[in-house]
Amino acid sequence: MGGRAFPVLVRRALLPVGLLLVSGWFLQHALFGTSGLVALEDIRAERDALLAERRGLAARKADIEARLALLDPRGADPDYAEELVRRHLGVVRPDEVVIPLAPEPRRPDAG
Repeated sequence: MGGRAFPVLVRRALLPVGLLLVSGWFLQHALFGTSGLVALEDIRAERDALLAERRGLAARKADIEARLALLDPRGADPDYAEELVRRHLGVVRPDEVVIPLAPEPRRPDAG
């Protein structure tokens, strides 16, 4: 009877040991996995950086939308449109006099 006791003991212990191993595997991943408790601070720092970038992009988007509203054909700001045309196309009215300026010499200490 002592010879059969060992296989029975192994069979009885197999389920609890297997459950313990599976539980340990899940616990290890919950603590040390890519999104576990150890990585939580890194995840929070990355989230904060992404939120800051999002706020910056939202401000940039609002600025672009405001400038686009100034160019809306139904109510374009004539002064802003004229400024853009002059700056990008170099347009000059016939009654204006253009005085070319010599470029300023570069200082040696200016990067």
